[in-house]
Amino acid sequence: MAKKQRIPHKFLPWIDARKKFRLSNAHIQMARELGLSPKRFGDYADTTDQPWKVPLPQFIENQYEKQFGKERPDVVMSIEEIAAAHVAKRAQRKAEKLKARQNESPQDLPPNSLD
Repeated sequence: MAKKQRIPHKFLPWIDARKKFRLSNAHIQMARELGLSPKRFGDYADTTDQPWKVPLPQFIENQYEKQFGKERPDVVMSIEEIAAAHVAKRAQRKAEKLKARQNESPQDLPPNSLD
């Protein structure tokens, strides 16, 4: 049985927004690059009360093209892949920090003023 991968809390709202608004991984990545908030997606997509608004995927595509001058990102990654890369990077940094501490010898440490 495979171990379930931990997803950091900062990525969970994006996963919920992707499910709730039926967005693709490309749309979520574009929205993140634009700096949009997943909590505000309901405001952007309120077409029942405000029928003049464009659908949310089209809104994200228009804003992305306007800001970056291209239709889609060059490399599209799912939010789960981004989260896995984030967790791996943090684990690597933690291991490097621990290794540096272990390699530090007592002579390298500053003298303790309490002695």
